[in-house]
Amino acid sequence: MKIAYASDTGRVRADNQDYVGVFINQTGAQLAIVADGVGGENGGDVAATMAVSHIGNEWQQTDVHDIWAAKDWMLQQTAQENETILKKANRYRTLRGMATTLVVAVILAEQVVIANLGDSRAYLIRDDEMRQLTVDHNLASELLQRGAITADEAVAHPGRHVITRQLGVTEEANPDVFEFATRPGDLLVLTTDGMPKHVSDAKVLATILASDNLTDAVASLIAQTNDAGGSDNVTVLIGQQESEDR
Repeated sequence: MKIAYASDTGRVRADNQDYVGVFINQTGAQLAIVADGVGGENGGDVAATMAVSHIGNEWQQTDVHDIWAAKDWMLQQTAQENETILKKANRYRTLRGMATTLVVAVILAEQVVIANLGDSRAYLIRDDEMRQLTVDHNLASELLQRGAITADEAVAHPGRHVITRQLGVTEEANPDVFEFATRPGDLLVLTTDGMPKHVSDAKVLATILASDNLTDAVASLIAQTNDAGGSDNVTVLIGQQESEDR
């Protein structure tokens, strides 16, 4: 998969607690990962950097090449990294309370496995239509799923800021993990919540489809996010499944 990504501090925050990376394992399979650090006096960026770096480095050592091994590996790695972040947070006072959201994609020859914790998202664009693959792990999303609030109410509900699943908070990580078969031309989008706060799904889709290449699409989405207020850090990663003959 051809991939482009970038991260930006935004217009309001003093530092960037997002982290992003792409890694390749021993069989040539890719791993794309985006994290958004939260909590702690200085710990959000530490938690996000730890998650991306540790999981990415572990991926480089594997020979995972099938869907079942990829799913098992993701569950093991999120559990391991959750424990690592908790231990470090408990050891250093300035890091207490640090945590991170996570969305990660293992990209195999004809399949993708997605895992997520928190409100960083994955989208799939296929046949000029875009759908969100992940479900936000926040209070507003949970209330919406239970029918306690409407979709319109969820957009502005204060519970959207209350993350209900993340790495580094409780003893158990509980990511959503799922897979789908890819087709040539599919576009995979991973993003922290900084972009959806300001740019609608319809505008994201239109921007990507109108862009000459992935790098331009990423840059345009980050610019639109900042132009609309840039109230948070923003990270965007876009991957395009290439034709079989490439």
